[in-house]
Amino acid sequence: MFDFDLAALYGVATKALIQAVKRNRERFLADFMFQLNKREMENWRSHFVTSNPAAKMGLRRPPYAFAEQGVAMLSSVLNSKRAIQVNVAIMRTFVRLREMIISNKELARRLDELEKKYDKQFKLVFDAIRELMEPSEPKKRPIEFLAGR
Repeated sequence: MFDFDLAALYGVATKALIQAVKRNRERFLADFMFQLNKREMENWRSHFVTSNPAAKMGLRRPPYAFAEQGVAMLSSVLNSKRAIQVNVAIMRTFVRLREMIISNKELARRLDELEKKYDKQFKLVFDAIRELMEPSEPKKRPIEFLAGR
């Protein structure tokens, strides 16, 4: 998660969040938090539809990205009720995401076992189930202008 997103969740200014992190640098190891480099910043910015430069996006410097462990550490440096509540909610979300990933892998493994066990007449069924397991892109409505309405 990016520093500005976490700051918004915790209800503090991004600058205050970064200052708290810098005052407690020994808690934030390289695998807990890192600052995007120039190439990563450009790659991240290229994912936006509009091509605003960083200055127009309100960014004067590359943001810090926090891993799950870095987010957990924030609760020890931001001492407020809101910080604790937000941190608990974020940690629960990480746990749910991990559970979903594990269950999806388990489902795929079991499906592979079933497919090996049964003959080719069920191939269409297995293919359909696999297709349902893949996240689909939302269907977009065409943009159109109808005169006289």
